Amino acid sequence: MGGVTSTLAARFAFFPPTPPSYRVEGSLGRLALEGARGRVAVAEVMVLETRRGNEIVTVYIRNPSAKLTVLYSHGNAADIGQLCELFTELSTHLRVNLMGYDYSGYGRSSGKPSEQNTYADIEAAYKCLLETYGAHEEDIILYGQSVGSGPTLDLAMRLPCLRAVVLHSPILSGLRVMYTVKHSYWFDIYKNIDKIPLVQCPVLVIHGMDDDVVDFSHGKQLWELTKEKYEPLWIKGGNHCDLELFPEYIRHLKKFISAMEKSPPATQDGSTKSSNLSDPPRSSFGCFEISRKSIDQGIKSMPTTDDKEKPRHSMDRREKPRDSADRREKPRKSLYHPDKNNHIDNHEKPRHSIDRFGEIMRSVGLCNIDCFRPTGSRI
Repeated sequence: MGGVTSTLAARFAFFPPTPPSYRVEGSLGRLALEGARGRVAVAEVMVLETRRGNEIVTVYIRNPSAKLTVLYSHGNAADIGQLCELFTELSTHLRVNLMGYDYSGYGRSSGKPSEQNTYADIEAAYKCLLETYGAHEEDIILYGQSVGSGPTLDLAMRLPCLRAVVLHSPILSGLRVMYTVKHSYWFDIYKNIDKIPLVQCPVLVIHGMDDDVVDFSHGKQLWELTKEKYEPLWIKGGNHCDLELFPEYIRHLKKFISAMEKSPPATQDGSTKSSNLSDPPRSSFGCFEISRKSIDQGIKSMPTTDDKEKPRHSMDRREKPRDSADRREKPRKSLYHPDKNNHIDNHEKPRHSIDRFGEIMRSVGLCNIDCFRPTGSRI
């Protein structure tokens, strides 16, 4: 059964660039991305081993002014060689440290792409942030684009002290991209619709209203199910792979990062000083200790999705109305302030003279726009 799930994921979700856009070269004990776009000299490259035995390539960009660190999970048809310049620009504009990583089977990472491998991949990258770069859970923001929303939410629901999550053109689940279904089935992949209510931290959702790959309704419904809502960004005229071209994209992200810097971090019990959470975090979600000696124990104690999924008869039953998730807890007033001057309908179309950030994105293919469109050759 788990094999069916992996086959479904590989067939419709993963399109690693072939050949990879970069090479990993070692010199005097240091690694570098050769052939990658952008100013890779400022990036630190590492190769990490995951709990499933694969080796993944990560790139880390420091910002001396950073208070927060972003862990970026990219789309389905890009590798970090293509995204290095984007990572550098995001780090500069948002004043954050940023780590990007390639999934198993992507770029120069070993193994094959699969749902379970991506969960192990993001865990390895997260663990590296704690152990190697001294980041703390409460100072980390998880960013997931498209398929990357899957591993992002899988990790986020197990980290109650996480600072925040950004979902960029996210999916409700793999099956829901292709078909209209009312239930979650065991063979579905990236069941974000079931995981998003378990995320304790603020969540920003960004989605193009003209997305013809992952319908805008995916982002909207995920936002509605979010426990800690932040003002979403619905980009009128935005498709699946061009949101970075719109000026409001980077502007809204800056606003979000600034708000997260000013908001109090979560405490060890999963709450914040200014938040009155009605639902206490589950005990199995316990925060990781920052002590280096306890990192391995903390990672091992995390509930994982490594085991093959078994069919759950309860999932075939009729789902309860999803709006019940919204009734459990209202969003914090300090996080969600609709701004008439930055309303979703008051968009600004991308301009030819947009700015350097937007121009960079014009030359980067972030994902395969046919990612979830099965064709005769793929079936």
